Amino acid sequence: MEKIELRILKEEEKEFFIKDIQAAFKKAAVEEFGDDEKEVIPREDVIRSFEEKGAESYFIFYENEYVGGTVLKINRETNINELQLLYINIEYHSKGIGTEAWRAIEELHPETKIWETCTPYFEKRNINFYVNKCGFHIVEFYNQYHKDPNETEEYADENPGNAGLDMMFRFEKIM
Repeated sequence: MEKIELRILKEEEKEFFIKDIQAAFKKAAVEEFGDDEKEVIPREDVIRSFEEKGAESYFIFYENEYVGGTVLKINRETNINELQLLYINIEYHSKGIGTEAWRAIEELHPETKIWETCTPYFEKRNINFYVNKCGFHIVEFYNQYHKDPNETEEYADENPGNAGLDMMFRFEKIM
């Protein structure tokens, strides 16, 4: 585990983080939909994740080399915590780095009772990662028949047809 280091994101590094995570998330959407113009993860969503109560943001380093980042939402009252964002840069995929990064996140918060996260239905790589590598279970599928209770009408109106992102799997990992 000493190969992975989570470094707290500084205020002046947030713009870099936003651009980098957008690039990382765009790859799967382009492969699925062929639309290189669509913003897969809106800047406002990343900023909102930084500002949520209990938010912790980190760059992920592997052997002292920057490889990705994460945003966590930690609830110190319930210990039901959320992995809001996690990305590993494309050139580091399929090397076990994401799995090691997840283990480091778990070690950072051993008090966690349940971890929660979501990913779009078309992110097959993410689904495989969360279920088969990290031990999460799919517990819900948000879609037109079963709406995400956290999605406001305002958000839905502002983001119509958002490249399938209205169809999301929700995962939980009970510790």
